[in-house]
Amino acid sequence: MSVNFKDIAKIPNLISLFRLSLLIPLFYLLNDLEGNRTEVIALILVAFLSDLSDGYIARKTKQITDLGKLLDPLGDKIFVVVLIIKFYQTDHVDALYFWVILLRDVLIFIGGIIIRTRVKKVLPSNLLGKITIFSIGCFFLSILFGVPVGSLAYNIMYYLSISLSILSVIGYAIRAVETINWYSKNENS
Repeated sequence: MSVNFKDIAKIPNLISLFRLSLLIPLFYLLNDLEGNRTEVIALILVAFLSDLSDGYIARKTKQITDLGKLLDPLGDKIFVVVLIIKFYQTDHVDALYFWVILLRDVLIFIGGIIIRTRVKKVLPSNLLGKITIFSIGCFFLSILFGVPVGSLAYNIMYYLSISLSILSVIGYAIRAVETINWYSKNENS
């Protein structure tokens, strides 16, 4: 994978950069979630739609680039990290949830660097990873929409996203080891 910064001007990459720029107002608006709830929800929905559209446009216009393969998941991870930090700082999530989600993203990011260094490939997300991010997103939305802490809906989303986060790290680690072993075996053949 070789990142070509001339690819910044491609529409899907501009959309990814736009999504990253939404973090600036979001970061400040989250300081007063109660007063800015509508704006925060709107920004997150715009970010979600941009996340869906950049990949779709890249595939449809054949503008898939290594830069885009880097920007898209990096944007997703940064978005989750910013949200989890702000939710923790404002007491919307407890320490357990904060550390599980934060460590999940950090471990997968570090794992991605190791795999990239060892085999020159990016390990793509799989169905479990996508379901996990969806469950985290649903939990974040439950916070934003004011689902009462301790309610059945809140607890289901809380524990489901924690469980899936742990399983996704284990699954990613297994896939990473298998990928490195496969490349090591085939490289030496």
